[in-house]
Amino acid sequence: MNINQSSQKRDTMPAANFNGLRVLSLESRRAVETAKLIRTYGGEPLVAPAMREVSLESQKPVLEFAEALLRGAFDLVIFTTGVGVKALLKTVSEHMDREQFLEALRKVRIAARGPKSSSALRELQIPISVIAPEPFTWRALMGALEAKFGADLGGMNIAVQEYGTSNPELLTALAEKSISITRLPVYQWALPEDTQPLREAVIALAHGHVDVVLFMNAGQVMHLFLMAERMGYTDALHEGFRTTVVGSIGPSNTEGLNAYGVVPDYEPTQSKMGFLIKELAERSAELLQQKRMAAALHVPDDAPPPPISPLLTGESVVAPASKPEAVGVDFLHEIGSRITAADPLHVVLNRIVDFACSLIKCDSCFVYVLEDDQLVLRASKNPHSDVVDRLGIWLGQGITGWVGWHREPVAIPTNALQDPRFKRFRNLAEDSFEAFLSVPILCRSKLVGVINLQHRKPYYHTDQEVRLLSAVGYLVGAELERARLESENSELSDRLESRKVIERAKGVLQRDFGLDEESAYRAMQRESRQRRKSMREIAEAILLNEDLRKTRLNGREASA
Repeated sequence: MNINQSSQKRDTMPAANFNGLRVLSLESRRAVETAKLIRTYGGEPLVAPAMREVSLESQKPVLEFAEALLRGAFDLVIFTTGVGVKALLKTVSEHMDREQFLEALRKVRIAARGPKSSSALRELQIPISVIAPEPFTWRALMGALEAKFGADLGGMNIAVQEYGTSNPELLTALAEKSISITRLPVYQWALPEDTQPLREAVIALAHGHVDVVLFMNAGQVMHLFLMAERMGYTDALHEGFRTTVVGSIGPSNTEGLNAYGVVPDYEPTQSKMGFLIKELAERSAELLQQKRMAAALHVPDDAPPPPISPLLTGESVVAPASKPEAVGVDFLHEIGSRITAADPLHVVLNRIVDFACSLIKCDSCFVYVLEDDQLVLRASKNPHSDVVDRLGIWLGQGITGWVGWHREPVAIPTNALQDPRFKRFRNLAEDSFEAFLSVPILCRSKLVGVINLQHRKPYYHTDQEVRLLSAVGYLVGAELERARLESENSELSDRLESRKVIERAKGVLQRDFGLDEESAYRAMQRESRQRRKSMREIAEAILLNEDLRKTRLNGREASA
């Protein structure tokens, strides 16, 4: 390259420049675009997709919402993402008339959390009553709703479209201001199918081989720490953040980082990817120098460093080996074999209680299973075994509900009753306990239950104990999800069969009594109410009578 060419290239380069810093992006949908932008500003992109959006396994919540909307059950519907608007419409359109659903939406008040959701709504010609101002957080949305509706919020039934995971703060704030809140999940976040890049990203961060890391949404934060936990790298990841510049797209994402104990170093002037990358290219060198100088002055812990990063050696990534107690190894072997055996749900749950109590000596153990929005007690070891299958705790209530909302463990060594998350419930055993350990039961990052251990005297749980009980949660999560899906499939099959029987019975009434379809249905409905029988039972009685009539006719013809 001659001098003129070099000069010309410098003139076309942007003023902001990473100057060769290694910049980690966890983007999935816009991975190529992000990497290109990092290179444009002189950085070395490291791309490790952290998540993918997947459809819900059950479409029941969406269809129930659509039916309720058509009945006029909602006064306000809140949309939080553009993807959510499109996913909702796609699901609904597969089961009912698209225009009828859109017309129902146009008749209620609509609120949008940000520009993407409002843009998607405008494309559908749906009027918007409220749009949250920047920085598009749940607090900004609540402020806009209160400014628009004031005291009228207190008389509203509200539906909230969720994105990937629930926002407990928003739901709590709305619940305090309205008659009722209906959650509307339309898609969920899952780990990428190929998790190797994400594993390598965890190790690279833990060893200080990343200079800048970019977080664009809360799902990226959650999945990075989920992978670190599976690898046994949580502490090492936190240590790595002390020497890495952390960029957050905006306040909502920053709250997600704070929940994991990470304080971002920078938020852009506008909550957009391009602004974040450009402004960090201008500021990263200064921020990085400050962080690494502060880290150099910090006295390190006595814990040994993690192994050498395979990113540098070219070796495959292997999670650091651990040496749990023998009972832990026995547990992993036995619980694996029990789940493979597909024992009945309560048998598995009672074994979980026994295993958990053998891992960590405690005075009581409880296993709660998520059913709708409640955590229902399904197995226990002293006390209150009499309330098994009858005791329920709402998500977000008490320490158990908090663990369910946030999907992370809580260990309280002493004075559990003084914890700000504690809430007193009638007949709950934790009222008389001093120490408390609670972990979520997860399946593919989705909450399916909670395990609680309680101690009458102060007890300091080790990191190993917390990890072992979390492993229980991961293993039993798959079994609980299997049981849930089997129950849901059975229920759906029964509903479909009931619909077929009712349709056949309506046809008989239409033929024999000259009724139209609606009149036939209402006649069956009237009989159902008067006789206190289900619609299916009425329909089966009609079909039985029809079969008997045919049998008599066939008998007469045969005798003739």
